[in-house]
Amino acid sequence: MDETSDEPPTSAVLLDNCHFSQVVFNNVEKFYVPGGDVTCYYTLTQNIVPRGKDWVGIFRVGWKTTREYYTFMWAPLPSDAHSDTAVQQQIQFKAYYLPKDDEYYQFCYVDQDGVVRGASVPFQFRAETEDDILVVTTQGEVEEIELQNKNLRKENEELKASCASLQKQNIDLQEEVNKTQELQNSLESLRSNTEKLELELNSLKKENKHLKELDDCRGAELHQLKEQIQNVTSNKERLETRLKAALDHLDQLQSQVLNYEKEVENLSLMDHDKTEQLESLKEENRELRMTRTQQKEQNKELEHCMEYLNGTEAKLSLCLSHSLQNEQQQNRDLMKKLEEQKRLFQILQAKKNEVDEKNQKLREENDRLLRHLSQAREVSSFSVVSQAQAPIPAPDVGSLLFGNPYCGEITWHSVLNRKDMADSIRKCPMCDEVFPEDIETSQYEAHVQSHLLECPLCSESFEKSNKQVFDDHIFCHGLE
Repeated sequence: MDETSDEPPTSAVLLDNCHFSQVVFNNVEKFYVPGGDVTCYYTLTQNIVPRGKDWVGIFRVGWKTTREYYTFMWAPLPSDAHSDTAVQQQIQFKAYYLPKDDEYYQFCYVDQDGVVRGASVPFQFRAETEDDILVVTTQGEVEEIELQNKNLRKENEELKASCASLQKQNIDLQEEVNKTQELQNSLESLRSNTEKLELELNSLKKENKHLKELDDCRGAELHQLKEQIQNVTSNKERLETRLKAALDHLDQLQSQVLNYEKEVENLSLMDHDKTEQLESLKEENRELRMTRTQQKEQNKELEHCMEYLNGTEAKLSLCLSHSLQNEQQQNRDLMKKLEEQKRLFQILQAKKNEVDEKNQKLREENDRLLRHLSQAREVSSFSVVSQAQAPIPAPDVGSLLFGNPYCGEITWHSVLNRKDMADSIRKCPMCDEVFPEDIETSQYEAHVQSHLLECPLCSESFEKSNKQVFDDHIFCHGLE
């Protein structure tokens, strides 16, 4: 074995994958005398690059892998390792480590990867005899050696072709290694980007969670505002219902006034002698008309109040779209507006009470005059007067928003003077245009309708002069 304790690098590579032509062994004897040192001569061709762990081993003929060496020596590095020409080398095996039998052996050059790069012809370790010399000189041995050399040259050509193929494969593998390195660099870059994206994703998730919490809070506040608007809307609807009932009752009174006017015309033909007294009563009736005009103005103020409430509702609806930014300021403004509406309602209520007191006083004065007139009338006209003084069922005052100034007892002399009120019955409440008495009701209603804008969703009517209120009302439907 080798004098050193280091084991040479070996492999399980089979003979088919070895390259025997890269190292050529020279001057190999057919046999070596046992007990003496053996010098091995070999040539390193330009196809091999020697390395520090290359070694030369003695193998028994018939070996399969480089692990089956008998002994070995480390191959010395040449002085010019990168030379392009063949380099002659030699190595000496000590007699102590050589085989003692007479089996056939051969030298093999193995690189540090455990691959055989060259092999010698077989030889033996035994003494030289005359028979051996005669065998060498035989013609058959010569032919066998020539055939073996021919096979070795052929194998050398095949090994050269295999070497070129391996070099090409090595280049391809190097390109694949470079591509793999680039892919690995790209993978590292993608991993870094992925980590950054994961951090950003976590940050976005936290921010999204915070935004959801804010959205829940804002949703609760928005729900409270919607409930407040629904309360205001329900109050407005109740007021509109009461106003509609008041207007319906006013229409009934107007129809009754028309009937009374016809009766007054008939009575006026029968009572020519009462003209002077009627003139004084007409004066009183004019005062009543003035009172009724004041009542109409109050009704108009009420309508303006309703329009103001509608406008307030529209403004509140618009405020909902900006409630997420200025909710507290809008709440304060809304409370101020509600307080103003309450004060306005209280003022209107006070005015209504004052008008009711005035109407009561006027009714009392009218009753006093009637009692005075009934004492001065003749017995012959008493029956006619009593028929005209028949009480008319008065509507419930509590069902009207501001009471009914005409709910008192209607006597014949008050009915007489209501003929002058016919002009206001056919007077447009929007443009104050007066229509003749013989105009049809449909024409009068068509004229009044031309001043109004009707909501296509709820059929609520608005004056054309208040188009902004109408637009806000339509906008409120869009928010529902």
